[in-house]
Amino acid sequence: MRIDLHCHSTASDGTDSPAELVRNASAAGLDVVALTDHDTTRGHAEAIAALPAGLTLVTGAELSCRLDGVSMHLLAYLFDPEEPALLAERELVRDDRVPRARGMVAKLNELGVPVTWDQVARIAGDGSVGRPHVASALVELGVVPTVSDAFTEEWLADGGRAYVAKHETDPFEAIRLVKGAGGVAVFAHPGAGKRGRTVPESAIAELAAAGLDGIEVDHLDHDADTRARLRGLAADLGLLVTGSSDYHGSRKTVALGEYTTDPEVYGEITRRATGAFPVPGAGGI
Repeated sequence: MRIDLHCHSTASDGTDSPAELVRNASAAGLDVVALTDHDTTRGHAEAIAALPAGLTLVTGAELSCRLDGVSMHLLAYLFDPEEPALLAERELVRDDRVPRARGMVAKLNELGVPVTWDQVARIAGDGSVGRPHVASALVELGVVPTVSDAFTEEWLADGGRAYVAKHETDPFEAIRLVKGAGGVAVFAHPGAGKRGRTVPESAIAELAAAGLDGIEVDHLDHDADTRARLRGLAADLGLLVTGSSDYHGSRKTVALGEYTTDPEVYGEITRRATGAFPVPGAGGI
């Protein structure tokens, strides 16, 4: 059983539409795929309508959080998307994305980069605009060779020359909200140091005590030593260990199913969730 619990579509910063994502997941031989767009569930209905037979969809979202000045992401699975408190917080984060992206465009212009808001908006399309869309604009202009190369201190990394902060949820509050909506909370790529500062292990222990369910260990941005360290930490704290591609379509090189989650862990996630249930494919449209 092959399970990928972290994927993005055009509803946020992926390049596959939700329907394309589930079809591609099926073609890649996955049995279970999670749609976890940034701070939105807008792609779920399209994905469910197109879900091929033999593929199960886990609905979710990747929530933008910040702890003591360090940006972090929380994967929320199988929560009630209409629960008012969590819905209001997601909308607050999303509403801040456009002014933030406009601010990054302005900073880039001050640095002599001729990026425009119209260019970024075109790249984002109907998705929730974010740094990857600005990074893609820099690639189009030949400023950097890849999206990943834009996430440096020279450009868009936390504290970088063109970085602009946005509203991000306190992770302890995010865990409380996810649990209140019947969901399961997993810390996404906690050891991804090349993205910037990471949350210390002492804080992960505090998050575990506050109800964090698991940490994403098997991930492209974690080397072998980091994975081993995080597995040990999860064992010490009683946390679930997940693995996933963090697929963004052509915006990243990682393939669907390149990293996966153990079926027993997936089963435990579904047992803990009360806000929603995995959706089995019925043949799609």
